[in-house]
Amino acid sequence: MLRIWGRSTSICTQRALWALEETGVPYDLILASATMGPNGHVSKGGAPFGIVDTPAYRAMNPNGTVPTIDDDGFVLWESNAIVLYLAAKYAPRQLYGEDLGRLARASQWMSWTNEHLEPHLHTLVMELVRLPPAQRDKARAQAAFEAIMNPLAMIEEQLGRHAYVAGDSFTIGDIPTGCAVQRWRLLAGSGPSMPQLDAWLRLLAARPGFARHVAPAEFHTSG
Repeated sequence: MLRIWGRSTSICTQRALWALEETGVPYDLILASATMGPNGHVSKGGAPFGIVDTPAYRAMNPNGTVPTIDDDGFVLWESNAIVLYLAAKYAPRQLYGEDLGRLARASQWMSWTNEHLEPHLHTLVMELVRLPPAQRDKARAQAAFEAIMNPLAMIEEQLGRHAYVAGDSFTIGDIPTGCAVQRWRLLAGSGPSMPQLDAWLRLLAARPGFARHVAPAEFHTSG
């Protein structure tokens, strides 16, 4: 059985878990983290799940980050690489139509999400959720909210042309972007009106992997 190390509140782990649900591959989740544990973020005094700082884990993933997978001896880290690997090995027709161009477009949005959404989301989740109230910086949170609006507007425009980010069918490109936008919507509350984006989120919400690993508010707003 495939093994995956990570945690439910990690947006990167959510990507891999969603992809596993899409492929139907059975897996065993091993809770691991340097920063989060059963009682929340370590900044609040709780112990982390650990494992990531052990020699055995560092031999698999020298970064000491999550997620990492072991698929019958094949070890891989970095969430986008894991999603791509799972799709190519187990569900190429379902997740990119066995079409190289569609795969490239999907990969484009996966990389874009890491560069243009994730840094702002990390700031927001730390400043609004994970840091103790006395350590939070309202100005930093507000700056992140403002900075994320331009990339969100790009997704809104893209979804005005297509039902999904890489075209008119679901691909792996929707997985990282979907995780990111779901977190933003939950942190932003009602937020600005983005009807195309919200219609796309409703499509994603019908997918079991999203419903199980991304939709729950506690995976984004607790810590």
